Amino acid sequence: MFPGDSRLCRRSWHGPFIPELECGVTYLTIDDKISHLQEAAMEEARAEGNGIIKQHEDALLGVFEQHRAEMLRQSETRVKTERVGAEQQLNMAMSKAQLELKRELSKTQKELKAALFDEVREVVREYMKSEDYPRLLVAYIEKAAKFANGAPMTIYINPSDEDKKAYLEEHTGMALTVSKEDFIGGVRAVIQEKNILIDHAFKGAIENEYRKFMFKGGVQVG
Repeated sequence: MFPGDSRLCRRSWHGPFIPELECGVTYLTIDDKISHLQEAAMEEARAEGNGIIKQHEDALLGVFEQHRAEMLRQSETRVKTERVGAEQQLNMAMSKAQLELKRELSKTQKELKAALFDEVREVVREYMKSEDYPRLLVAYIEKAAKFANGAPMTIYINPSDEDKKAYLEEHTGMALTVSKEDFIGGVRAVIQEKNILIDHAFKGAIENEYRKFMFKGGVQVG
């Protein structure tokens, strides 16, 4: 028999029927039943509420994970884009720096080359004051005459060497012409019938060396 059971116990034959005494059962009052129903309803409501909260938590967690994954993807994309951009800027900066360095190097080398050949010209001018210079002119004239092998030829000496004309003619036996063009020093000879120029002029030799000259380990400069 359960509390609140409306079934009646067997009545005692020795006295009046008292359910509580005869059956040993405590019956619930209306208030007790209401309280019991309220508790049951609250338990059910709490369980249902907890279920709803759990569903919301799961849904929010899913949204959060999706948002986190999207933010991570966007962050990785942005980092990759910025890295590529930084690398491009670095490459551009390096190229610009290398170009500027090359320009500065070329400019410096041109200045050094010009200064170097200024010194070369000064050394040549000093050499032309020495006793060896007339002997060199004699050697150039004799070499040109040998090459011409008797063919008509005009031999030119530089205007600055006009004072050596008599000496050179005496030692070579060749008629010489003072050039109207300054070729620094040396000798030029023209064999007309063969249209040949024999060039032992210092100017041409220096210019040729200037064109070929290049600093080792550097760029060629003009």
